[in-house]
This record gives sequence, structure tokens and C-alpha cells, in this order.
Amino acid sequence: MTSLPPAAIRLYYIFTMDTLTVNIDGLNDISVPAGLSAQDIFERAGLTKGSSEGTAAFAPLAVFVNNELAALSAPINANCSLSPVYPDSPMGAEVYRRSLCFLLAMAAREIVPKRRLMVSMAIGNGYYHYFDDSEPISPQLLEALSARMRNYIASDLPIRIIMHSWNDALEYFDQSNQADTVALMEYINDPFVQLNECDGYRDLHIAPLVPCTGLLSVWELIPYRRGMLLRFPHTKNPYEMDPFSDIPVLYEIAEEYEQKAKVLNAGSIGALNRINQSRNIQDFVLVAEALQNKKLAAIADQIAETSDKTKVILIAGPSSSGKTTSAKKLSVQLRALGFKPIHIELDNYFVDRSRTPLDKDGKPDYECLEALDVEFLNQQLLDLFDGKEVELPNLDFKSGTRKASGNVISLKNNEILILEGIHGLNERLTPHIPAENKLKIYVSALTQLNVDDHNRVRTTDYRLLRRMVRDYNFRGHDARATLGMWSSVQRGERLYIFPFQGSANIAFNSALDYELGVLKVFAEPLLRAVKPHHPEYPDARRIQAFISRISPISPQYVPSDSILREFIGSSVFKY
Repeated sequence: MTSLPPAAIRLYYIFTMDTLTVNIDGLNDISVPAGLSAQDIFERAGLTKGSSEGTAAFAPLAVFVNNELAALSAPINANCSLSPVYPDSPMGAEVYRRSLCFLLAMAAREIVPKRRLMVSMAIGNGYYHYFDDSEPISPQLLEALSARMRNYIASDLPIRIIMHSWNDALEYFDQSNQADTVALMEYINDPFVQLNECDGYRDLHIAPLVPCTGLLSVWELIPYRRGMLLRFPHTKNPYEMDPFSDIPVLYEIAEEYEQKAKVLNAGSIGALNRINQSRNIQDFVLVAEALQNKKLAAIADQIAETSDKTKVILIAGPSSSGKTTSAKKLSVQLRALGFKPIHIELDNYFVDRSRTPLDKDGKPDYECLEALDVEFLNQQLLDLFDGKEVELPNLDFKSGTRKASGNVISLKNNEILILEGIHGLNERLTPHIPAENKLKIYVSALTQLNVDDHNRVRTTDYRLLRRMVRDYNFRGHDARATLGMWSSVQRGERLYIFPFQGSANIAFNSALDYELGVLKVFAEPLLRAVKPHHPEYPDARRIQAFISRISPISPQYVPSDSILREFIGSSVFKY
């Protein structure tokens, strides 16, 4: 269903008081008339610009109402707390980016009304957009879209949330050729539906947008492949654009996924819901798994073609991308070709705990490359390549020191090494190993499943759901614990993984089109346990609203060797 606004602004659920007490940013209480918008209240409180260091030059883009994200234009009708959301915060940056996508869709509707604009994956601080007719975007069209967007911004048009009946909204999106939005609407049974509206253009309200177009001054629309890239500013400095850095391997994944979506006939949550409700979900799951296994088999074939030189496979990727199961499934494919893969655990190459570098807070930094004994690892690899025997180390986690393992190995003609770890793509991990002897594989869950035509599924949310379910099932962590540590996890990814993803020889996409429906079954009760007074509530509520639009899929359909089993349990593999 479409997410409801925060409780304090639901006109049809509460008795409206004449005067309200509103707490502003946890500092002071003020009395205001009922029905004022959050923006009006901020103006009364003098919060038209940020008041704290780092946000002083920025106007609020949205608001937390009792710790839940809402649009600034929303009327406030109950006592509550309000906190402004600025563009230099993660939530504010998402509001800004989502609003830019709305603006581009609005321009496309005006200039080429018969063409269907689609949003795709994030590439280099931007979102890839294309038209579903597969026709390339001409320089003239790109400039016309940019000019129209600049015109909207100069006009400082208001962006409002309006209510439409379900029938009227469905008819509007059907006439607007928004097939994925129509499909998503079919899962909604609310009599009234929230839409975002600006200058006559309407789109389904998925999440809050900025209150007016004049706030969207920093962006760039550039040609990219057969489409275009809508680029946005850096989160920490919303007035500056970072230089564009292309990552071709990500586009290749997008192209490959698009072809797979045609086979599966599912490119959006609405399409997935239709398949699930038509009782064909079991076949869909089997085909999705078969396509993924086919890709792994192709990677194994590629390795076999260069087996006279390739001695070690390095696998890396962000958290919860399914690296471990991907490595195990690749090993199965290699064994089918007559190879004997040998897994080497990089965790056993940590330096002694007394030598572990410290982070800025004085705590051991186990994620940095310097926490590994790189020289020892490289020497053992070179010895193996020379036909020598080596004894693999074993880390005693209790004492924090390496001990003898008794596990002596050598590398025979049909054997190949597999190393999995966050630094696998970093050349500094294996500086003494010739490039021809190693193959780097980047694994990530890069879903191309959109919410609807103009709203994408964040790949970070995709992985966060996986991590949340796994943490609860196997590590005894609740949703709050996972959400609370996620920013630290992302910091490590930005430092140690994403800068090196372009150096991968092969990219493997571990996302499965059906898995959001399965993860919903596990994640929804975990998210409901996060309450409004918890610091993690804004993210929990946002993700809860996102998965509320997905039809649940029974875990019984998931094969025992699926990558998804790494997170939900009952895998045939041992971890």
C-alpha cells in the first residue's frame, strides 16, 4: 500500500485541536495554530536556514515529524516534535535526488509525452535514465530537457501532495503510459492515493520531495551510453559537483540485468506483485535462479579458458552482497569443469592484535588493509605458484595471534585458489602477484527492480534488508543494532571497496528479482519493533514503507543452494 503520512498530519484519523504545542529540533516548544505546514512553523521559529554548524547556508528540504520523514508542505494537526532535514544529511540528500528525478520526469512528459522515461541504477554520483523505446537520446533532446528543468527551477514552482481517488489516479497513470506505476497501483486498495503535483504534472507519492523547485539548483544532465545521467552534488557539500568518474562495469551489469528482466518479464515491484498474485511465482523463482547459475557457469568457463595463467581468484564486494555463497557456487561450477578450487580465508592473515592499526577514535581498525599481513600472504602465494608446499595460517581470535594450522597445501595443475575479502580488488593486497596470474571478481546486489517508472530501489536498502535478516537469524542482533551500525559499514565500503570496483575483471550481480518478497516476510516484524523514540526509527520507517508495497513470497520456494539462503537460513552450504 502507499505509505501514510506521519500520524501528526493524518487529517482523517485525529481530532484537530485549535492550538498545538510543537517542539522544534529538540530545543524549544512553541504554540502554533493547528493546520499550519511544517514549513510555516519553521518560518515562525526563524528556521528558514540551518542554525547549526555545517548547515548554516542550507534551507530545510523536508522534516522529521515525531522522527518520521515528511514533506515540509504537510499540515500539522497534533502536538509533535519537528526536526528540519537539510541537504547535507543522508536523508536530505535522498530527498534532493528524488526531487531531481521528479523534475526530469516532469520535463520529459512535457517535451516528449509519448516516450516512456525510466530510471535505472546509480553510476558515479548520478542516476542513469533512458527511454524504454531503446532509441538513443540526441544532444538536442538532452539540451531541451536541461533547459526545461532550469526553467522550472527559475520559476520556483511549488511541489504539493494532493489526494486522488484510487480510480482517478489509476486512470491518470494509465493515460500517462506509466505501466509500472499502474502495476504498483494494483497492489494498493486505499480509497484515496497520495500524488506529488507540480504545475499540473503528477506522480505517485513514494516519499517526500522538496517543497519547491527553486531548491534544486545544483545538478547536471549528461549523455551516457544510450541514455543520460542525472548527476547530483556531493552529500557533504550540496553546492558542489564532484568530477564524473565512469564505472563501465556497473553499466554492463545494468545492460545484462535489462536483458534478464525481459526474460523474466519483471522490471518493477508492481510487475513482481502481478506474477506473485497470478500463482506463477515458483516458476519465476526457478528461472531467476537458473539465469544466475548460468552467469556463474559463464564465469567458470572464462576462468577455464585462461587456466594456464590464472592461479588465484580474488572476490570482493560490499556488505551482504552474497560474496561467500557466490564463491561457493562458483567453486561448484569450477569443479564441474574438472578444477579443484582451494579457499583461503583472508581473516587468518590478520597481523597480531598488538600490531593492528587504530582508527581515529583509538579503536582497532580491522577493516583497513594494514590490518592484514600483506607481505606474508604474497610470499605464500608466490611459493604456491612455484610448486612449493605452504602451511596456511590459523588466527586464534582469543589471543589475537597466528598459530600453526597443520593445513599444508600445494598447488597442482588442476587446482586454483579463491580468496574472498573486502580488499580483493585493491592492487595493494597482491602487489607481488603478476596481473596475468589473478582474476578479480566484483560481487554486489545491484537490483534493477524499480518501485515504479520514476522511483528506483536503492541498492543499499536491498543489501541492508539482507544484512538485517541475517544479523537477526545468525548473530542475535535486532533491527536497531543493524541499522545503528550501517553507517559505519557504509564508511568502510566507501574507503575500501567502491574506489576499486572499476578494476574488476568480471562483475557478478547477486541480486535475485524475487528476493524482496521473501525478505519482507522476515524483515517486516523486525522493523515494527523499532519505535518512534529510537534513533533508528527514521530509517526503519522508511524501509517499512518501501516493503509495504511488495507482495510477500513464501521462503519455501527458495532453493537450498540459493544465494538468498545465506541470509534467511537453511542453505546447503556451510558457513
